Amino acid sequence: MLKGSCLCGAVRFVAEGPLKLMACCHCVQCRKASGAEFASNATVKACGFQLLAGESALKEYESSPGNFRVFCHECGSPLYARSASHPAYVRLRLGCLDTEFDERPLCHIFVSEKPNWSKVSDDLPTFDTVPEKTG
Repeated sequence: MLKGSCLCGAVRFVAEGPLKLMACCHCVQCRKASGAEFASNATVKACGFQLLAGESALKEYESSPGNFRVFCHECGSPLYARSASHPAYVRLRLGCLDTEFDERPLCHIFVSEKPNWSKVSDDLPTFDTVPEKTG
């Protein structure tokens, strides 16, 4: 069981692993939502995701039609994303996990959108968009 929380601790959650489709996303939306050069995200089944505390602190932003980014309105921590077209899954923002895990990113996605000052410095595969199969 994976445990996670926001920066201020108002929101706490658990999620059943394993983490799937772990990727480093360089898209503009992930960069702006995280404030970093890329966001590390992974998918878990929605049926295994449970809020333990802080439901009233959650806010959602519809970043594109049917796609919602969920964050703590107290501290601004991005926590997860959900999609109307894939309701069986939740996309976790891995920086908010408190539990250590063994899975590793499979690839870098949307590298065509990364800023020119950013450099991919590992040997993971890179893709300009989302590949057909990432594992």
